[in-house]
Amino acid sequence: MATLKGQNLRIYTRVDSGLKVVGMATNCTITLVNNVSDESTKDDTGLAQKPITQSKSWSVQVESLNVTDAATMLAAIKSMTPFNLIWDESGTTDNKAHQEADFARCGSAYLTDLNLTFNDRTTAAKTLQFTGTGAVSTITDMDLSDETVPAGSYTKGQFVRLFLSSDNTAAPASVIGCARELTLHISVSVENSTTKDTEGEWENQEPTSLSYDITTNALVRSGDTITSLVTAKGLDDLETIHKNGTPVKWNIANVSGDNQRTKGVVIASGSAVLTNLEIQAQNKTGAQYRATLNGYGDYTVSA
Repeated sequence: MATLKGQNLRIYTRVDSGLKVVGMATNCTITLVNNVSDESTKDDTGLAQKPITQSKSWSVQVESLNVTDAATMLAAIKSMTPFNLIWDESGTTDNKAHQEADFARCGSAYLTDLNLTFNDRTTAAKTLQFTGTGAVSTITDMDLSDETVPAGSYTKGQFVRLFLSSDNTAAPASVIGCARELTLHISVSVENSTTKDTEGEWENQEPTSLSYDITTNALVRSGDTITSLVTAKGLDDLETIHKNGTPVKWNIANVSGDNQRTKGVVIASGSAVLTNLEIQAQNKTGAQYRATLNGYGDYTVSA
């Protein structure tokens, strides 16, 4: 039997009566953990430990170049509804159909970390981190059908931009000028909810809070010719926002038109506080700055 290649081990989610693969994935990591403690006592001779399993936990991480479902993932992590995950060998010409391998397993997991990256002249990407709740088990109903996965498309990072206002009342209408990088990161904290009434060794997890942050990197000034009539915020504006220390409204939206500044479909929006502004001026490189905004209240998924 041929060596199993990485492209033929994939993550699926259970949808209705079928399985849907995570499309355009580039990497996945499945981690199964036995949480142990040293049970050696004075009755044991020698210095070696005797680890005994106290509980079991698991997690899954998936990286993908498909961000067309960004709004769906943003809504899913916000709702804190568990996913039914499956990992299995994949096959057929597009590596999407599950093959019912002996090592295939399934379990329920929360999406606890979502990272969406939109960098200039780079293919946009997402990273999904799932935290398992309850047991991992073999799959007893492997006659499940493979759901159709719409053909994905690559998104260039320069066609998704951050818009900001100057306060928490006005609509965000200005892009970050000379922007080069943009990352939206959402994290859900979970805690172990297992009690003495819980059977088995697997840990149950329960969401307790949600937080998010936005990071943007931009040149202090560029040599671009700006023909768009859409205004932009530069370092001076960010310094004023930092000085005020109060929330501002934001949008992350698809863009087009002159200088990629015409706002199209809004992916998500909300309010945030500028918590960190780092200005970098290294010799013989373009002066730039990095701004981090922490989410203020819930965000809204718009697309």
